Amino acid sequence: MRKIHFHDLGNIEYGKAWDLQEQMLKVAVAEKSRRITEPGTPEVQIDNYLLFCEHPHVYTLGKSGHMENLLVNDAQLEEMGAVFYKTNRGGDITYHGPGQIVGYPVLDLEQFFTDLGLYMRSLEQVIINTVAHYGINGERLDGSTGVWIDVGTPQVRKICAMGVRASRWVTIHGFALNVNSNMSYFENIVACGIDDKGVTSIQKELGREIDEQEVKELLKKEFAMVFESEIINETALSFA
Repeated sequence: MRKIHFHDLGNIEYGKAWDLQEQMLKVAVAEKSRRITEPGTPEVQIDNYLLFCEHPHVYTLGKSGHMENLLVNDAQLEEMGAVFYKTNRGGDITYHGPGQIVGYPVLDLEQFFTDLGLYMRSLEQVIINTVAHYGINGERLDGSTGVWIDVGTPQVRKICAMGVRASRWVTIHGFALNVNSNMSYFENIVACGIDDKGVTSIQKELGREIDEQEVKELLKKEFAMVFESEIINETALSFA
């Protein structure tokens, strides 16, 4: 069975988490390149990782996003204690902050399936399965990524945003599940570039604070099932 190394980064500044993923991607891609340029040499195992974390208040814009979807200026960002990053992931603009579980799978898809569409649908399935434990019916929305609630109604709203990047079939970036998020921060953006649909959280749907550690355990369980893998808990992160 495929193994995925799990590490919880805790509360980490967005740029540091992004740099970490880029370093992990660089190591994996270098090994793949070496296999081509140096045939016959022993192969180094390309490990798969699942990273969880929480970010201080930050707005991130995907490579195909539009700056006008950020509705505040630099001074307002500073006043609210938030920062802004242009990233190399897919998707438009989103918010990360306390009470949100961010998942960064760093996977070699050649060990799973070489289909980015299937990868995105698989990530969505992990979230759909997870929120179902709380009696929430998560759904897909045609033409959009992520997981939504009440699709097909005027009340349609997103509970989990997604955006990824892949190089040589190695993935970085991932998903952001709103658990106990302060939803007021979403008022400063046109979330995911969609101006006619709302956002929500598990807490908002249920009307009570949610045990985030419990959600993390459910996410890990569902990730292992959907990706048919064994999750290995680690306290130290080593990938070089």
